[in-house]
Parts: sequence; structure tokens; C-alpha cells
Amino acid sequence: MRITKVYTKTGDKGKTRLAGGQPVWKDAVRVEAYGTVDELSAVIGLARALVLHEVKGKELAHVEPELRWVQNKLFDLGGLLATTPGQSFPNMPSIEKADVVRLERSIDGWQQDLQPLKEFILPGGGTIASTLHLARTVCRRAERRCVSLMRKEELDQANIIFLNRLSDALFVLARWVAHSLGEAEVLWERTRPA
Repeated sequence: MRITKVYTKTGDKGKTRLAGGQPVWKDAVRVEAYGTVDELSAVIGLARALVLHEVKGKELAHVEPELRWVQNKLFDLGGLLATTPGQSFPNMPSIEKADVVRLERSIDGWQQDLQPLKEFILPGGGTIASTLHLARTVCRRAERRCVSLMRKEELDQANIIFLNRLSDALFVLARWVAHSLGEAEVLWERTRPA
């Protein structure tokens, strides 16, 4: 794909076009879904940049390629969400069971280095871990937007499963990064009745 002009002025009246050219309102459920997936990719991009910038030479070398893979899968998912059900195009991307399995294997690997949680943790643990927690919350919102879409239109269940597992992966990765960098997790302190 070659983009020669960034602005087209076609969206100035509140509409955009899906991948097949169908006009839709910019606040349509489908647009909300792929827009939130795009937002998630941007937050993960920030996490990648922080990993590359702040921890050069440390044991997080494998994190950046994993996050880059996630961004590519999110771009695939955004393309799928931007396509009207029943349409297909040459070289159309997909979200497969193997993608979910890859996330599960990553979760299991990171989990081996972590102590089991005995209480909820407050999002934090340093800049990278905090950014990954932010990505996790945006991922949950993307999942909710996709569920809303699924309730109105046809949507492959694999897309929702992928987002669900990705939010789990981002949570565990945030914990693993904090642990690897020696950054403390802050436990939720329940407010006790007076």
C-alpha cells in the first residue's frame, strides 16, 4: 500500500469508509472497535520505545520483538475489524488459534519467575511496567468494543479470544518487567471500616 496524501477531507462530515469502501459514521461500533485496537497498538508502541531506550543491554532483549509481533497482530485485527462481514480481499490477515497459543506460552514462561499474587496490585512498577498496565486496560476496552460489535454483527470469536488472552499477557508481562528490573509491586491496601 502506498499512501501519498495524509488528509483527504472525506471525513470532515463525520463519516469514514470501511476497507471495502462502505461509508459509515465515525462513531459506529465497528469503527470504535478498530479505533480502540489502534489505540492499543500505539500504547504498545510506547512500551516498545521505552524498552529500547531505557533498558539497553539488560535482560529485556526478547520483550521488544514480542511487543512488535503483538503490534503486527493488532494491525491484522484492525484490518479485519475494518472489513464488512462476508467480504474478503487477497492476502487478508487472520487471527488464528496459534496466535492465542503463542500468547499463552509467553504467559507461562514469564509466570515461572513470579510469585503468586495474594492480593490485587496497583498498576505501576516503573515506567515500562506502568505503560504495559495501561496497554492492558486499553486492551480490555478493545475487547469490550469487540463484544459490542459481535452482539450487533458477525465477528469471528477468535478476535475476542485473542484480545482476552493479550490482556492477560500484558498483565503478566508488566509484572515480569517490574520483577526483572527490581521494581516493587504495590499491593492494594483495602480500606477497613472505621
